[in-house]
Amino acid sequence: MAIFRDYSTQKRDRSASDRQRHKELVRKKIKDGIADIIAEEAIIGQNRNKKIKVPIKGVKEYQFVFGKNEKGAAQGTGQEKKGQVIQDNRQKGGQKGIGEAGNSPGEDIYETEITIEEAVNMMFEDLELPDLDRKKFFQTEAETLRKLLGYQKKGIRNRLSKRKTMINRIKRMKAQQPEENESFPFHNNDLVYRRLTIDIKENSNAVVFCIMDTSASMDQIKKYLARSFYFLLYTFLKNRYRNTEIVFIAHHTEAKEVNEKDFFHKVESGGTMISSGYKKAIEIIEQRYNPAIWNIYAFHCSDGDNFSSDNKSAIEAATALAQVCNLFGYGEIKPNTSYSWSSMIDEYKRINEENFIALKIRSKENIWPALKKFLTLDKNGVLDD
Repeated sequence: MAIFRDYSTQKRDRSASDRQRHKELVRKKIKDGIADIIAEEAIIGQNRNKKIKVPIKGVKEYQFVFGKNEKGAAQGTGQEKKGQVIQDNRQKGGQKGIGEAGNSPGEDIYETEITIEEAVNMMFEDLELPDLDRKKFFQTEAETLRKLLGYQKKGIRNRLSKRKTMINRIKRMKAQQPEENESFPFHNNDLVYRRLTIDIKENSNAVVFCIMDTSASMDQIKKYLARSFYFLLYTFLKNRYRNTEIVFIAHHTEAKEVNEKDFFHKVESGGTMISSGYKKAIEIIEQRYNPAIWNIYAFHCSDGDNFSSDNKSAIEAATALAQVCNLFGYGEIKPNTSYSWSSMIDEYKRINEENFIALKIRSKENIWPALKKFLTLDKNGVLDD
């Protein structure tokens, strides 16, 4: 495809806008295909500066090449208009008979390299924690040095203006006219320091509870999917929100607060009482995070296997937790290879809180769509039945 542009006599880089458009197309292709790349097991826990390859289809920067006298090539008539698009009429893939290979060029595919951090930032640039401004009048203040107000004779060493200090030394040296080989050291009167104003930046308080089922029924595949989901969530939070605290809770029949390393890597056993995880979160909220001041978000991953006697308590605890949260998301890990059909999804349909979302995650391809549904408050339910 080609686009006609008006000729301009101005001395400027006429191809700059084309290159910028090409970059934007490449960026869009990367964003569209990055979800499958980022969910790969090899990426979980890798160095953020590690480079990964992303295949890009059908994006090529145009250039002049020698023609091959193919049909459909012709010169312009002079009647073309600005913005008019000329289509390539060659059949994509070429004409072929049954069992024959195509004889025309197909779609261009090439790979580009980006770091994991760049990929994650592309994925998350359109997402925000919902309702973060609900408690915006409760904020912490952080001091940041912003604007240069001028210069002063006294200050701390890291604000020394080397340029101004050097100019003062040169002026003094010319005034005194020392001998050619005479050393001329800096003097205290030469020193000049930058004077900066202190800018106060307000940041909303937010805490995110990551709750994970670590019981014996959570096999290796389920735990991998849960940890992959939390890896994306955790990376999103660390990249986007400066003043966000994260609490990790692991549960089986009992729940406990753990550190990041134990949350992602420690293996537990035993049965499952989902209510224990919710009650532990509520307990921590009562002790440390006043809902009147903090934006509170909770996410729970489990395979849905729960003692039936705990179902009522789990619903009650989930309702209570949702009532103090901006958002409470439940992701039920049900791999296609799983033979377990017990589920809390139907039980959770009895929860009428608007900020509670429950859905199933069956494969690594569901991880990114699940996170988007949670963060955009999309209550369309199950991703894949």
